[in-house]
Amino acid sequence: MPPLPAPITRIAIYAKDMEKTLLFYQKFFGFKVIANESDQLIELQNPGGGSGLVILPASKGHRAGQSCVKIVFDVKDVAAFRSAKLKQGLKFGAIHECDGYQYCNARDPGQNPIQISSRAYRSPGSQ
Repeated sequence: MPPLPAPITRIAIYAKDMEKTLLFYQKFFGFKVIANESDQLIELQNPGGGSGLVILPASKGHRAGQSCVKIVFDVKDVAAFRSAKLKQGLKFGAIHECDGYQYCNARDPGQNPIQISSRAYRSPGSQ
């Protein structure tokens, strides 16, 4: 029997300001610190399940937003989530509709792209 595919368990984010990035994911998405290995990395767990995050120090030559990764958070109601986070200070772009679901984009303090999406909750047949 072939081995099972390896699950995605953590997403690495490079940040010039690790503390600011940590506070962003705690405040807006509820992540909890599970390991803080001095100044080398900060490991975060999503209390709602899913993949965790690892915040790593960006090198001096690292340009903000240069990585080709987007972190997507599944939410049932994009508009409600967007509105609630706006009240906390997180600004998302316009809400887009596509194939029976909605999504909108923002960036974290390191300019890494993030997205909220209702794709995981779309009704069968709308795919």
